[in-house]
Amino acid sequence: MPEFNTVDAFDYGLIVLYFAIVLYVGFYAARKNKTTDDYFKAGGSVPWFLAGMSNWVSGFSAFMFVAAAGFTYTHGIGAALLFTTAAWAYLIGWFYFAPRWRRARLDSPLQFLTRRYSPSTTWFYSITAIVPQTIGIGQGLYILCLFVATALGFSERTFEIAGWTITGFQTAVFVTGAVMVLYTVVGGLWAAVLSDAVQGVIIAVMSIIILPVAYLHLGDGGGIGAGVRRLLDEIPPELLTLQGPTADPWFFFSYFVSVTLGYNVAWHLVQRYHSVPDERGARKMAMLCAVLSIVGPLLWILPVMAARVIFPDIGSIWPSFKTPSEASFVSLALLLLPHGMIGFVVAAILSATLGQANDAFNWLAATTTRDIYVPLRKRFGRVKGREVSDRHQLWVARGTMLVIGLCGIAVALYIPRFGGAFSFALEYYSLLTTGFLMPVALGMIYRKTPWWSGIASCSAALTVGISLKVAGVWAEHSYARNVLSETVVAILVFGVSAFFFRADDPRHAEILRLEKDLHTPVPDAPGHVGAGSMRVYGLIGTICLVLGVVLFGCMLVPGSEVAPAAINGIAGGMLVALGFGLRWLAARAAKAENTP
Repeated sequence: MPEFNTVDAFDYGLIVLYFAIVLYVGFYAARKNKTTDDYFKAGGSVPWFLAGMSNWVSGFSAFMFVAAAGFTYTHGIGAALLFTTAAWAYLIGWFYFAPRWRRARLDSPLQFLTRRYSPSTTWFYSITAIVPQTIGIGQGLYILCLFVATALGFSERTFEIAGWTITGFQTAVFVTGAVMVLYTVVGGLWAAVLSDAVQGVIIAVMSIIILPVAYLHLGDGGGIGAGVRRLLDEIPPELLTLQGPTADPWFFFSYFVSVTLGYNVAWHLVQRYHSVPDERGARKMAMLCAVLSIVGPLLWILPVMAARVIFPDIGSIWPSFKTPSEASFVSLALLLLPHGMIGFVVAAILSATLGQANDAFNWLAATTTRDIYVPLRKRFGRVKGREVSDRHQLWVARGTMLVIGLCGIAVALYIPRFGGAFSFALEYYSLLTTGFLMPVALGMIYRKTPWWSGIASCSAALTVGISLKVAGVWAEHSYARNVLSETVVAILVFGVSAFFFRADDPRHAEILRLEKDLHTPVPDAPGHVGAGSMRVYGLIGTICLVLGVVLFGCMLVPGSEVAPAAINGIAGGMLVALGFGLRWLAARAAKAENTP
C-alpha cells in the first residue's frame, strides 16, 4: 500500500486562497460591466489569447481529471488519440465557423436561431435547454464535490451548522456552489474569462510538474528515460494498442462528431467568438485552442499511463470508489507531490469544473434575459413596446444566474438518490447535445431551409434518440447509437425541409439578411483592445506572483524522499516568472497607450 500525503492545513490554506482569488476576480470584473454587452460579451474587448485560454479551460471539468483519467488507466494509449480530437474540431472552427460566428452579428448566442430560423425557434431552444443545462451544472458539481470530499477525507464526516446536520459531501456542495454562483452573478463574462485564465495557469503548472515527476519516480533514480523504459516493459501490452472503445470505429466516429459540434457551435463558444474585437482575433483564438488541445491532454494522459504501473491494483487502494481507476490521477498527486502542491491539484480540479459551469450560467442568463424576458416585457409590460434599460437587464441577468445556480446546487444534492452521476454522464450528454446542436451547425452551413426546419430537425432527432434508448436498441453501443441516429435524422429532416424554402416568404426575410451578413466581413476595430483590456494581464500576473510566493513558503514544510518540498519551489518559480512576464506585458501596453 503506497504512503499517500494526506491533505493538511497548508493544502486547505491554498484551497481557501484559491476561493478568495476567484471571488476577488468576480468583483474586479464587475467594475467592467457598464452595459449588458459588457456583461454578456465583455464588450468585445477581450484579447484573443485570453479568450482562447478561457475557451480551452472551459472544456475541462472534474470529468476530465477523474472519469477521463479512469478511461486512460483502463484503455491505455488510445485515450491520447481520442482526447486530442478536439484539436481537429478547433481547426474546423479556424477554417469555417470562427469568422462566420463573428459575421452573424449577435447580441446573445441564441439570437442566431432568431436570425437563421425564427423567434419561435429561439423560444423552443431556450425553454427546452434550461432544464437539461441546469441538470448538467448540478451533475458537474456533484461529480466534483463527491470526489474532492472523498480525496480530502471528510465525505463521511458530519457537521452541525445552525442546528442542521450535514455531511462532508453536502458541505462541499454548499461551499463550492456558493462560490461558483457568487463570482458568476457579480462578474458576468469578464469574470468567466479572467477566472478561466487563472484556472488555466493552475492546470498548466500542475500538469507540467506531475508529468516528469511521475516518470522520475517510475525510473527509481535512473531518470525520466529509465521511467519510460520501465513503463514499456511493465505495462500490460494491450494498453499500448487501440483496444476497447478506442478500437471501435463507430464509437470513435461518434465521439468526433460530438466533439466537432461541441467545439464549434456550443453556445458558450459563440460568446467567446464575440468577446474578441475582430475576425482575425476569432480565428487566432480557434488556432490557439487547437494547439492547446493537443498539448494539454497529453500532460495528464501520459502521467496516468505511468500510474498504471505505479498502482497496478488501484482497486485495493480505493475500495470505497465505484470505479477506482478514476482516482488514478489524484493518487499520483497524493503520492508524489508535497504539501502545498497537493492543495494546488485540488484547486485545479475545482477550477476546471467551476469554469465549465460558469459558461453554462452565462449563456443561459444571456438567452433568458435577451431572448425571453425582454420580448415578454415589451409585449406585456405596462407600456407596450418600451425598451428595457441596460440597468434593468443587468439585474434580471444576475437574478437569472442566481436562480439557475441555486437549482444546480439542489440537483447536485439530489443526484445521490439516483445512485450517482458517473455511470450515465457520457450517455446523458450524447443523448441531448447532438439533437440540439446539429440543427445549429446545419443552419450555419446551409441557409436555404424554411423557418421551421430548426425545430423540426431538432425535435425529430431527439424523438428518435430517446425512442431508441427506451426500446433498448443497440444497447451495447449506446453512445454511438445516440450520436449517429440523431445526426442522421437531423440531416434528413433538414435536407427534406429545403424543398419547402421560398425566398419570397416574408418570414424568410431575416434569413436572407443573415445570408448576406455571413458573406460580409465585419470591419476590424483596430485599437479596440486597448490598455484597459490589456491590464487584465497585470491582474493575472499579480495572482501568479501571489501563488508563487505562497508555494515558495511551502518549501519550509518538510517533504519526503518521494515528494520533496523542492517541488513547491519549482512550481513557485514557474509562477513568479510568469507573473513578472504578464505584468511587463500589461505595463508595456499602458505605456504604449500613453505615448503620443
